[in-house]
Amino acid sequence: MAEKTRRRGAELEDAILRAAADELAESGYPGLTMERVAQRAGTNKNAIYRRWPNRAALGVAAYRHVAEDRLTPPDTGNLRDDALTLLRAINCGQSSPAARILRGLLTGVGDEPELRQQLHDQAAEGGPKPWLTILDRAVARGQARPGARNPRVATVALVLLRNEFLTRGLTTVDDSVLVEIVDEVYLPLVGA
Repeated sequence: MAEKTRRRGAELEDAILRAAADELAESGYPGLTMERVAQRAGTNKNAIYRRWPNRAALGVAAYRHVAEDRLTPPDTGNLRDDALTLLRAINCGQSSPAARILRGLLTGVGDEPELRQQLHDQAAEGGPKPWLTILDRAVARGQARPGARNPRVATVALVLLRNEFLTRGLTTVDDSVLVEIVDEVYLPLVGA
């Protein structure tokens, strides 16, 4: 029987985040425990606590790990097409494991102020990246004004889409709504 090698660094972190994402997808945030993640990842709780101080931080990191893999900023050569492509990817992804994990985390926010803060920090840190990327390219092409490269401005289309999900209880939004968000709000806001 081969001796099991000990995982360290990025390999161990990846195993923990995958295990946490699987737990979140199966049991939701209320069912997420450090013990179950450790067991699933084949490690111990101390290895998890050295990286994440609590389950809120672990849950948000697991969501980020899953979400980053699926959202690459498009580069169609046109800001309108880039924005629509990005919105459509987010919209279609609402039934994905990442979206189910996010909904579970958002559901847990009411009961846990620590989770609310972690999600807020994550949104501020990771949310605008693809939007800022497409805006940087649009500014270089003369399709957007340089002042639009502000995270609040860059993510307006995303915020409007999230609003549709939250206020209407939808898991996907009709494509005509996405077109309206881009054409009637986003492009006039960021346009050159």
